[in-house]
Amino acid sequence: SWVGKGENMPINADQLGQVLGGDTLGQIASQLGVDPNAAAGQLSEMLPGLIDKLTPNGEAPAGGLGNAGDLMGMLGGLLAKR
Repeated sequence: SWVGKGENMPINADQLGQVLGGDTLGQIASQLGVDPNAAAGQLSEMLPGLIDKLTPNGEAPAGGLGNAGDLMGMLGGLLAKR
């Protein structure tokens, strides 16, 4: 639903933790300078909108969404604004 043109379905912090796994969530939290629970909560609020904005017209860009570093930089910038 995040890539499509319709409403973005929510994801909660627990679901996001299950999808990413503890190790990945821990790495993200470490890079962002927050604890894993805070990272999961903030990401669950922001991720649907971020993916929606990165996929205009309901499609992934031809060049992809960027590499993990680019995405982490965007997320880090967004989380720092909170």
